[in-house]
Amino acid sequence: MGFFDTLLFPFIWFDSAILVGLEWLLTRMGLPDTSGWTWVLAIVGLVVTLRALLTPLMIRQIKSQRRLQIVQPELMKIQAKYKGKKDQASQKAFQEETFGLYREAGANPFGACLPILIQMPFFFALFRLLNTAETVSRGEIEPLGLFTQELASKMAGSEIFGAGLTSTFLHDQDLSAKILSLILILVMSGTQFITSHQLMRQNMSPEALNSPMARQQQILIYVLPIVFAVTGVNFPVALLIYWTVSNFWTMGQQFFVIRNMPAPNTPAEEKYKARMARKGKSALGVQLKNPNFMAEREAAQAQVQARVAGQRAQPKSKKRRKKR
Repeated sequence: MGFFDTLLFPFIWFDSAILVGLEWLLTRMGLPDTSGWTWVLAIVGLVVTLRALLTPLMIRQIKSQRRLQIVQPELMKIQAKYKGKKDQASQKAFQEETFGLYREAGANPFGACLPILIQMPFFFALFRLLNTAETVSRGEIEPLGLFTQELASKMAGSEIFGAGLTSTFLHDQDLSAKILSLILILVMSGTQFITSHQLMRQNMSPEALNSPMARQQQILIYVLPIVFAVTGVNFPVALLIYWTVSNFWTMGQQFFVIRNMPAPNTPAEEKYKARMARKGKSALGVQLKNPNFMAEREAAQAQVQARVAGQRAQPKSKKRRKKR
């Protein structure tokens, strides 16, 4: 077992346990263990299970992102307040005010990244599991997790539409495998494009769309499907099925998020408010931890400004003026 497999071992074991368990369940229901459709259903079930288990993390990620977007104007005020101040005291005060803002608003800047980091090893492990099924079946490498050589051989010998699940577009001469691989690559690239496109056009504000980062993302919308198409010719059909199903899940999940938890000042938010108005409901969306946070913060800032203005004026009483 190589270093990469050792590092991913617990995740490979977890993924393989779900895959093997689903295959066992499907065969007990009467499906043949050498049928490609049995393994396709097991792969689909594995993707759905993993994504469903990670859905609570995704929801936390979205809520954290939305809260960060809501308090962005306040964050910009703090940044402007300490702009150009490089001394240690100012930097410390800047950090305290920034993290105090996050804490009061219930927004976690790291919460947007954490779910993605948690998901990555599970999907790397699944990628490794499906991509090595052919070599495991031939005994060239050790079985990974609970996915034994016998099970790998059954997957390697199974077919759908005349194409083997471990066949690839580039390395197999079988026409059925090439056609199925090509269809899956096109669908996979198309779903990736639609997912990225709807995010850019529906869930980004006009200011964000005009930023340099948005322009880079617009380039990636067209580049990533090409990258997937180029790399996909090397992947077995089983892995392409996993990737395609995962993309469909992501596309549907994002559609739900954009529809029900849109980002502030975006076309999606306008549609959400109009839809809620037609239903006679309040368009709440994602709320801050303290719904009155922004109003309270503005009131506190107004009091500070009034106190500072009063200190600068320093009015004198009539008695003091008469004495002079």
